[in-house]
Amino acid sequence: MVRRARRINRDLADVYPYAHPELDFRNPFELLVATVLSAQTTDLRVNQTTPALFAAYPTPEDMAAAVPEELEELIRPTGFFRMKAKSLLGLSAALRDRFGGEVPGRLEDLVTLPGVGRKTANVVLGNAFGVPGLTVDTHFQRLVRRWKWTEQTEPEKIEAEIAAIFPKSEWTMLSHRIIFHGRRICHARKPACGACPIAPLCPAYGEGETDPEKAKKLLKYEKGGQPGQRLSPPPDYPGSPARPLEAAAQPTAAGGTADTADGGAAAS
Repeated sequence: MVRRARRINRDLADVYPYAHPELDFRNPFELLVATVLSAQTTDLRVNQTTPALFAAYPTPEDMAAAVPEELEELIRPTGFFRMKAKSLLGLSAALRDRFGGEVPGRLEDLVTLPGVGRKTANVVLGNAFGVPGLTVDTHFQRLVRRWKWTEQTEPEKIEAEIAAIFPKSEWTMLSHRIIFHGRRICHARKPACGACPIAPLCPAYGEGETDPEKAKKLLKYEKGGQPGQRLSPPPDYPGSPARPLEAAAQPTAAGGTADTADGGAAAS
């Protein structure tokens, strides 16, 4: 199993050499806030919401002093906005009062912040500080179980078992590759098995659509010729940027809207 798992990781690295965090951010504080907002919504919706949010509250000190109702209104599109506003106010005040207005670079400090668990902490550590970590979101959990890398169902136990398979230096990029694959090809309800580049290695092959032409129609984001989730993707991203919230709400030529929400991206 270990050999097959490492082969899958190598193959995913060839398929997604551009894998990256799909939240727009310019500094650790923005990534922390965006990750908290991403619970129970898509990274796309978060990315469409944060430009106005960070224009209003660019620092922890600014956000800690926000009027709750005004903060709630800005983050309303991400859902659960009252609960999320409470977390953002709490973590911003904690950063201001306990960490000198800076996001700490240690997991044991990050998880003391309101609304921040291990998954969020690992996202911030891996992508803002270069500290390896596994992001055990819903996509990660689904795929590692499909691939028989673990039978665990609790995120911390999954994290521990997968960490034992791969060298620490691989953890952050492994997370990106798995999440990319889960969003684009290995979907929760109908995996695109017939279009999957690692199908020969997959013990769950056949759970989804195996006909290559039908499977191709299930592909999402750049694999399906659609915009990605980031408004400001990295330079090596081969797809097109997502549209701002106002533009995404405009009707397209075919009717409907241009928004490309990924229902499986909750808690991403």
